[in-house]
Amino acid sequence: MESTTEKLQTMAGHGKTRPKNSGSKKLFDNPILEALSRTHIMVPISMWLVLSAFLGWYAFTYTDMGTTTIATLFATGLLVFSLFEYVLHRYLYHLAPTTPQRAKIQYTFHGVHHEYPKDKTRLAMPPALAIFVAAAFFGLFFLLMGESAYAFFPGFLVGYSGYLAVHFIVHAYAPPKNFFKQLWINHSVHHYKNPESNYGVSSPFWDYVFRSFQK
Repeated sequence: MESTTEKLQTMAGHGKTRPKNSGSKKLFDNPILEALSRTHIMVPISMWLVLSAFLGWYAFTYTDMGTTTIATLFATGLLVFSLFEYVLHRYLYHLAPTTPQRAKIQYTFHGVHHEYPKDKTRLAMPPALAIFVAAAFFGLFFLLMGESAYAFFPGFLVGYSGYLAVHFIVHAYAPPKNFFKQLWINHSVHHYKNPESNYGVSSPFWDYVFRSFQK
């Protein structure tokens, strides 16, 4: 008989739940909410790259920041996103399902992806929600750093767009014969060998730093 912990793990997409090679999971009975929970990968990538270009243009045109400062802030945004990606994946997406509520949150956010890793419609945060999240992040960055956010946030968004692209590639295609191959292998280890390792999708850098990398 399953223990309470095992049942919660199954609810969250861990433990005895094996990844399915096809199909999808219905999350909402409401057809509008269900439709809004899905997206084509190019929709968010295009949104964030266009917004990044606009904010970068604004930084160059309407602020007193020079090219070196803008480039440094942009690079910093890229680096900060890579750490954010790791922390979010490890500590929120793999939230320990110790209660039914936590298990439901974990499954909705990420467990469903582990159960149906090849569902191409759920490889990115849906735009309807992502717009509000992005606005909140920009507001936070603007409060913290003022007009520097116009150069920092584009780097953060480009980092996110890169993550989305890599994540889509490793789930939608066979192992590529280029530099994406190692990233494909790293993420496959996370999904099919040990979900408590290899949290970095766009880069294994922080997995090496925090010793969570597994071959």
